[in-house]
Amino acid sequence: MLQFMKKGAPLRILILACACLLMALALSGCQGIRFYSQAAAGQCEILARQTPIDGLIRDPGTDPKLKAQLELVLKLRQFAAKELKLRPAGSYLKYADLHRPYVVWNVNVAPALSLAPKTWWFPIVGNASYRGYFSEAGARRYAAIWAGKGWDTYVSDVPTYSTLGWFDDPLLNTFIFESEADLADTIFHELTHRRFFVPGDTDFNEAFATMVADDGVRRWFQASGNTRAYERYAEEARRENDFVKLVMAARDALQQVYEDARMPEPDKLRRKAEIIAETRARYAKLKESWGGGKSGCDYWIAGPLNNAQLNTVAAYYDLVPAFQALLRAQGGDMEKFYAAVETLAKQPLQKRHEALRAHLDPK
Repeated sequence: MLQFMKKGAPLRILILACACLLMALALSGCQGIRFYSQAAAGQCEILARQTPIDGLIRDPGTDPKLKAQLELVLKLRQFAAKELKLRPAGSYLKYADLHRPYVVWNVNVAPALSLAPKTWWFPIVGNASYRGYFSEAGARRYAAIWAGKGWDTYVSDVPTYSTLGWFDDPLLNTFIFESEADLADTIFHELTHRRFFVPGDTDFNEAFATMVADDGVRRWFQASGNTRAYERYAEEARRENDFVKLVMAARDALQQVYEDARMPEPDKLRRKAEIIAETRARYAKLKESWGGGKSGCDYWIAGPLNNAQLNTVAAYYDLVPAFQALLRAQGGDMEKFYAAVETLAKQPLQKRHEALRAHLDPK
């Protein structure tokens, strides 16, 4: 623990530790204390394993593949600051190997007959529709509690992690070896959270970061002139868009069932199972249109496809088209776009979403 007190270690470490301790004591029961304890320990582990990347790049013993990725990240940071008007500050100037495939595991929960996600309140971020654990076992234990109550649960593997500017986030082994397009998407997405974040509005924040990252990757490849790489990225984006439409259609069908006051609950549960089965069948046909073979969506579609899992796609993509329209309305100017986003954020949540969606069909 002494290394956290070294010169240069941010005072925020102490502030966050104290905040977590106070919150844990303020909560009733052992569950809250355990959660905040593991959150603080997880963040401390990340901080403890950090190594400056400039030293790794100069070190002849560094794996050449890792060195190439670190050098790419430096270029992505510069591009993000200059072209996307993001503010990297000290983020992604250090590297940490956590010796595991994911940094956190998010627990998502929803009622069996509702798409309204359960939310939790946290210091700094406000309400969030997921609860993150630095241990897969811890996440699954917590999910099992809600499953035992009859709720839908989904534990998602998360390779990236943002402290929203409270710390200078490091690069992690969990995502550093992604393809150029995916690494650019990750860096731009997480730096967008650092640029602007609305406490208590997961859908707004994630769609905002998703859109900025998407547009950022397009600009990155256009600037580099790597048309082949961009064509591959664009094709993956088209497939992703097809997949998102499939998931959103399933959500729409389920929503109609859940809102039908005349339908008994057993019939709703039966119809829910049918819609999930139909969604899997439609996915199989969708894959055929892609030319078959393996897809990055295969693992996801093999999940429970319950309300909790379906909500994870909605959070990241439902508002993306509206953000794209807002950026077009600003002529593609990122600073004007961020100013417009900040103006929207001043409104109450529901009005904020309505005002954002209004850009899809301007009067």
